[in-house]
Amino acid sequence: MSLTFENITLGQRVLFGYGRAAQHLSTEIDRLRARRVMVIAAPPEAGIADRVTADLPVVLRHSDVRPHVPVEQAEAARAAAAECGADLLVCVGGGSTTGLAKAVALTTRLPVVAVPTTYAGSEATNVWGLTEASRKTTGVDDAVLPVTVVYDSELTLSLPVGLSVASGLNAVAHCVDSMWAPRANPINQAFAMEGLRAVADGLRRIVREPDAADGRDATLYGCYLSGVAFASAGSGLHHKICHVLGGAYNLPHAQTHATVLPYVLELNAPGAPGAAHRIAGALGSATPVAGLNALRKELDAPRALADHGMRREDIPEAARLILSYVPPDNPVQVGVDELTDLLTRAWSGEPARDGDTA
Repeated sequence: MSLTFENITLGQRVLFGYGRAAQHLSTEIDRLRARRVMVIAAPPEAGIADRVTADLPVVLRHSDVRPHVPVEQAEAARAAAAECGADLLVCVGGGSTTGLAKAVALTTRLPVVAVPTTYAGSEATNVWGLTEASRKTTGVDDAVLPVTVVYDSELTLSLPVGLSVASGLNAVAHCVDSMWAPRANPINQAFAMEGLRAVADGLRRIVREPDAADGRDATLYGCYLSGVAFASAGSGLHHKICHVLGGAYNLPHAQTHATVLPYVLELNAPGAPGAAHRIAGALGSATPVAGLNALRKELDAPRALADHGMRREDIPEAARLILSYVPPDNPVQVGVDELTDLLTRAWSGEPARDGDTA
């Protein structure tokens, strides 16, 4: 049978270099001819943001950043952007900061330049998310895709090893989900597998030598590839689960992704043996679950949703909420029973079961 697929690659400029964030930002602001820059950075990243944007024409520094982008925070940031007459947004920080900048761009259509300080990969996607009344809504709009991403691994040196691991495993989740997401194709699968190899290698190096640049460079490179793959392939079962859990129960984003991933991989791998074989190969293992379990053990990854604030009594409700978001073309059939079992084991931290699919 001949190869047939459709692929869309999003247009975005990427500037990558250790210790070059300020230089690259200045060059990019000149190229974009921005004159009134609004900087978005949460308080923990304020020092980094002040340093790398010191030479920019900043008219406002906005710091009200919260996980899962509550609608009220998005509306306040939009109003602030309009009041200061911003013509460009620069966001410096992790996924929540990038998410807030995207929320502003969604309605104002202002361009975004993203400076990530974690390994989420959301800066490479055109996906936005907002939370209202404990329900998270996501969507796709090219207006929220940052026009430029400035990667500088020096800015991630202050990220503790534990958070680096959780954030990097979020990128791994982007890669794995891209293998069977609704628009998966050979192009985004290739990006995903290279991203998976790079992130796994980078995280191992970060754990061994937290202050070394090479591990953080490799992880940032991989997280960019993971975002590109995810933006092209779309959101699969794993991300649907985590978005529901984050919005409904206010669970931490990266840790939730890191915890849930092995159980989704265990569930889906038997229904997608080709993808499972490639994931196993990228992880250097005979089977995908064995490879992910070994990586997580080596990294001392987050292990249980109970550790991050989820209550056991919330599992039945969570399973019902997730059911309506299950992609119709998921590799295996998923109902309330499967979701309840998955969430129960993720809640307790029981190891994912290794089959023989590879």
